[in-house]
Parts: sequence; structure tokens; C-alpha cells
Amino acid sequence: MQKLIFFFTTLAALFTSIFGGFSETKANVTFIGHRGYSFRYLENTEEAFIGAAKHGSGGAETDVRVTSDGVLVCSHDGEVTLKDGTVLAIADHTYEELTAQPLRNLKTFTKLYLCTFERYLQIMAENDMICFVEFKGAFTEENIKKAFDMAAEVYDLSKCPLQSYNMDNLKMARALFPELPIMLTCNEHNADVDEALSLGFSIDMDLNGLTKETVEQFHNAGLEVGAWTANTRAQIAYCLSLGVDYIESDVYAR
Repeated sequence: MQKLIFFFTTLAALFTSIFGGFSETKANVTFIGHRGYSFRYLENTEEAFIGAAKHGSGGAETDVRVTSDGVLVCSHDGEVTLKDGTVLAIADHTYEELTAQPLRNLKTFTKLYLCTFERYLQIMAENDMICFVEFKGAFTEENIKKAFDMAAEVYDLSKCPLQSYNMDNLKMARALFPELPIMLTCNEHNADVDEALSLGFSIDMDLNGLTKETVEQFHNAGLEVGAWTANTRAQIAYCLSLGVDYIESDVYAR
């Protein structure tokens, strides 16, 4: 009997550590669903973004790519795998070709198609959530304008920070949309981070490379700091100790 009680007590503790809230969460920290609620749902899909809203996230992050016919879509990788196992490069195929059949979905097994950036924005607007918009690779000025003209029409530019490792993407966006929040995506404090600070760009940094000193530098300049990807209670606690403004997580919503 004691062994049985121990088993269920341990199981309950594990369940709470994965799904429960974080009691030390500060009011000024916003949790961002990394690629949506990707712990539970197929990442970067309509189901994952809606799931993030229901889970209680204050925002969601997505990765944006462009199809061969110019449609902005949500995908971290440059390729998508369809239900029958066909692998298609996003940049080399039209949106119609990429949605000829559902995506392979081994998480919920529901029928899901490649999500458009417009649909992502609609879901975020319906739930009043922060949109982290990460451009993958180099974007043309035309596609940057298309993306944030759409964001302004569907939602609110102030709630749609652009993120990218590519500094040229960020500089072009700042020239086109001076009021758009901009965040350099980065792994550690390097020359690009120093340039971002000088240009008035916020940062979204791998928590393993982020330090209190870097956070303070950006806060002293009136800029924001995000940390990714915090999926354990220890990682959440570390991010909170640094005083970041945003915590991206596959698991936690608060």
C-alpha cells in the first residue's frame, strides 16, 4: 500500500510540474507559447495557436516563410511533411501544392493544414495576445511590407514584434514601419546584440546565453528582453531571476 501511495504521489507531483502554473510568476512577465502550445499540439498550426490561447499564454510565437507564389505561412523548417510522408520545400511550392493534403500530425492525429500568417494573426487578435513574428531567412522589402501591412489590417502593429537573426530584415522593417516593435533573435551576447542595443532593438535570446548584465543593459535603454525556450521549472526560475519581460515556453503558460 505504501508503495502504491508513493507511486501516485510522485505521479501527481510530475503532472503538476509539467502542467501546473508557476507560483513565482511575476505580474510583468508575459508567457509566450513557443510555436503555439507545441507541447500538446503540432507546432505552428492553427490548433497550436488556439491551444496556446486556451492554455492561458499571453502570446504566441511563430516562424514565417514564403511560398513560391508569395503566401506567408507559419513553419519553423523550410520543408513540410504531408500526411502521406511527402516532403515539400516551402519556397519551391505554391500554397495550393503545400495544402493538397493535411500535414503529418503525430500529436493529435487531427486533420491540419499548413497555417497562413493571416490566420495566425486572426487567432491572436481574437484572443488579444502578443504575436512574436520570427522571419526565417532573408526577406525582401516587398514581403516585409506585405507581412506588416497585413498585421496592421488584421490586428495591431504594437502587438506584433518582429524577430529575426537577420539584421537586414530588422533594419528594413524599421525603415518601413518606424513604430513596429523589433527584437533581434540571438543565442548569446555578440556584436549583433551590441548593434541591436545601439539601434534601439529589443532582444529575444536563448536563455543559456542570457545574463543579468545583458538584461540590465537593455532595460536601462528602455528596451525589452525575451528568453527562450524555458520548459522546466528551473529554467523558468532562472528567467524570472534575470527579470526578463517575456518567457517563451513549449509547456508553461504562466
